[in-house]
Amino acid sequence: MSVTESWSRVMSLLREHAPADHADLPGPATEQMLAAAEERMGISLHGDLRTWLLQNNLDLPEGDVDDEVACCGFDGFPDEGSFFLGIRAMERLYANHPLSGGSEWREEWIPFQSDRDGWMGQFIDARDGRIGRWFVGAPTVTGEYASLAHYFDSVAEMLTRIGAGDYPVCSVAEGRLVWS
Repeated sequence: MSVTESWSRVMSLLREHAPADHADLPGPATEQMLAAAEERMGISLHGDLRTWLLQNNLDLPEGDVDDEVACCGFDGFPDEGSFFLGIRAMERLYANHPLSGGSEWREEWIPFQSDRDGWMGQFIDARDGRIGRWFVGAPTVTGEYASLAHYFDSVAEMLTRIGAGDYPVCSVAEGRLVWS
């Protein structure tokens, strides 16, 4: 399955099971936004990441950004405590990653999911599209998923289980994902 198909499946399930959360998500990034971010970061986005951002750029509106935290995003999606990053948030975390400057972080890793502090999250390797995970104070895991599409398939499976009432740490109330 392609990243477009996998993300479309995630969005369909979110719209079905948590329509209020789905309605909050913004529209796509533009090619100009992505090109400008690539220039500032000094790295080309992997094709899957580019395709995803052209479907949904999950940056918060400017007025909702909290300058006191490392990262901002739509709380509670894809899980409790972490969120997908939009291009502005990716760029900010890429430039200020807590592991950068050492042997634990590589320039070609572009974060796409994080917690508020930037202490943990997931990244896409710009060279080959594999998905990895970092956690400050623990070893970085590379190749956790073969691609962004594979990762989104896992999110879709989680949303399917939530919709079926078979995911003990999450339910839906008033059209929103509620984590316990």
